[in-house]
Amino acid sequence: MNLTALNETYGESVVLAVGGWVIGLLFGFFAQRSKFCLRAAVVEFWHHQFGEKLSVWLLTFSAAVIAIQSLIVLGDLDVSTARQLATRGSLSGALIGGLLFGAGMIMTRGCASRLLILSANGNLRALLSGLVFAVTAQSALSGALSPLRQEITNLWTVEGGSSRDLLAMLGLSHTTGLIIGCVWLLAALYFTTRTTQRAWMWIGGIGTGLSVAMAWWFSYSVSKASFEVVHIQGITFSGPSAEWLMRVLAPNPPAIGFDFGLLPGVFLGSFFAAWLGKELKLEGFKDGYAMRRYIVGAIFMGFGAMLAGGCAVGAGVTGGAIFALTAWLALIGMWMGAGLVDRWMDPPPVSAPTLMQP
Repeated sequence: MNLTALNETYGESVVLAVGGWVIGLLFGFFAQRSKFCLRAAVVEFWHHQFGEKLSVWLLTFSAAVIAIQSLIVLGDLDVSTARQLATRGSLSGALIGGLLFGAGMIMTRGCASRLLILSANGNLRALLSGLVFAVTAQSALSGALSPLRQEITNLWTVEGGSSRDLLAMLGLSHTTGLIIGCVWLLAALYFTTRTTQRAWMWIGGIGTGLSVAMAWWFSYSVSKASFEVVHIQGITFSGPSAEWLMRVLAPNPPAIGFDFGLLPGVFLGSFFAAWLGKELKLEGFKDGYAMRRYIVGAIFMGFGAMLAGGCAVGAGVTGGAIFALTAWLALIGMWMGAGLVDRWMDPPPVSAPTLMQP
């Protein structure tokens, strides 16, 4: 049965929800097995270690770029109507939001997707941080923090279309975008030579990136097979987290769609991967200081994600792979903010000076 028939039989919302659940399962499984985490990659980068965590992130990012740009070149995907490109964007929001998100993920020891994945493995610190993240994201979207978000957003904006498309701005084609993805892959391959080169590092890293590409392709395919207006989208965790919060609390929950299936899928995929790897384990806070640190970090991440237009996956990989200007600015902000806060809160150990022999 093709997508047109599925849309007519079950409705686009159900088809999108089921697709989101399946793609979420794959993302959660691969991300858990590979230990995919932007925070860990940033820490390795700023500590000049260039090890496994950076390799995994580069494998994920390059796989997403190569797959998405290949689909576009082949005519099987068109992202020109995606929110990250078609609508008016905020450069100030991307930069400031990226800095805040980067700072927050250092404090919580994980980005939004990593918190969900660790929650499924029994990490209660990640569970609490994820809940605070969702509450803050919803508050920034339409609650008490919304006016502040709007003020920062309106400081520096850019029109949608070619003004938000890095490839179009630079006069480059999607073939060039594909080549850029291959260059990132070469960088990933280089850094893997410094690691133990676990099989799951390769399989999981590339699988996580392909899951991001699959989300774009699936939502686009559903939109092409539908007589209704269906917005194409990729994987992100800030908007869906806020949506699920309202689904639990609000009397009139949002309509179901891709995001409805995504988060439960990621949770179950991560749970199964942790069970397979015998990594299910209940973990809590060590002391009050740690709890305060996680809560403040989650607030920074929730507000920062809504400012930046996405989280480390939503902006950093999903938006970055389609070369959205604001996504790249947000990603740069995340790397900078995380690096600065990591240097302040978790500085690398200083080796003791060598004593001179008499």
